[in-house]
Amino acid sequence: MKPYTQQEQAFIQQHQHRSPAELMLQASRYPNLPVADLVKQIQARQKAADKLPTWVTNTDVVFPVAVSVEQSSSEAAAAFKASFFSGKLLIDLTGGFGVDSFYFARQFERVVHIEQNSELSEVAAHNFRLLGADNVEALNSTAEDFLQTFEGKADVLYLDPARRGERAEKVHLLQDCEPDVLRLLPLLLQKANAVLLKTSPMLDIDLAVEQLGTVTKVWVVALQNECKEVLYLIEPSAGIEPELHTVNILSNGTSQKLSFTKSQEDQAKAGFADPQRYLYEPNSAILKSGAYRSVAIQYGLQKLHPNSHLYTSAVLLPDFPGRIFECQGVGRYNKKELLARLPSRKANITVRNFPESVADIRKKTCIKEGGTDYLFFTTDMHQKPIVVYCRKAIPTVA
Repeated sequence: MKPYTQQEQAFIQQHQHRSPAELMLQASRYPNLPVADLVKQIQARQKAADKLPTWVTNTDVVFPVAVSVEQSSSEAAAAFKASFFSGKLLIDLTGGFGVDSFYFARQFERVVHIEQNSELSEVAAHNFRLLGADNVEALNSTAEDFLQTFEGKADVLYLDPARRGERAEKVHLLQDCEPDVLRLLPLLLQKANAVLLKTSPMLDIDLAVEQLGTVTKVWVVALQNECKEVLYLIEPSAGIEPELHTVNILSNGTSQKLSFTKSQEDQAKAGFADPQRYLYEPNSAILKSGAYRSVAIQYGLQKLHPNSHLYTSAVLLPDFPGRIFECQGVGRYNKKELLARLPSRKANITVRNFPESVADIRKKTCIKEGGTDYLFFTTDMHQKPIVVYCRKAIPTVA
């Protein structure tokens, strides 16, 4: 791979905030530069600005095609998962752009980055050298071919299977991803003490645990309240049931965490109440994990309805892992009543266990998005549709 010249790097840096389409229209102004290639670099850097600041701020770093950046972990998520482990050898069997390998390299004496795309493997190797990850070895190979010839035993094998089908459509089931982890699983467990698998948050957790068989831990990871990935730790001998851990990584570096097991969730008995002074909405990691009753028990809250997944209390619980609101009142779903309470005609709308969508409600009521009012359209413990009028009780750290 040929590094960019000083002139090419200067072009990228000078135009890093420009519109890629606009730059392409002006390509004739730079006859001595590979403008199309440089614009692709600028476009990738713009997409990765928040996700991968370490890579973006280094002008020598090379970015691959956009899809590789899209599927790569964010730095925050990569650093979080790397903190689980340490040891002598970790092998990243689906290396991609190398963000996960880079952070695992801080925890392991040696990391092997396996990538079947030769150009992407070369890009990752180049960036590892630039970023000082000298203990990462980049190999161009498929996961299957590498495993067949690998004679040692790793502390951890890590996989983030490609989630796109033959026509570039997104897929989520384990058997539809590449490589097929279910088929490879016996070999994976033979070649390592543990396997760490990253999947799409769209995959059903109970189904994945059942298919994988010997899962000991599951982590549901959200970044600034957007669920990003689910991680499964697979070990040769598993216990009765896996521990489930949820984490929502906030912009200030802190995390909201909750842990439980499926049997604890099944046996938990949450109480119910009408909306009291405070209303609580769990973060996306908790909602994805299915800890609907566990979060109520652990924080001493009552639910509005078995299926609404909104919680309430008379006193403020500032450490709740999610958004916290102060109730301003409860009303019916009635346009005239809604508009009378909202002179600004603006509100942030959420629906939970309600027969209409946000778009339907906005169309019927003409309420625009924004403002300081928050409306929760939901069903109460008496099976009645209600609107809970709220204001934020505590500023959310995104």
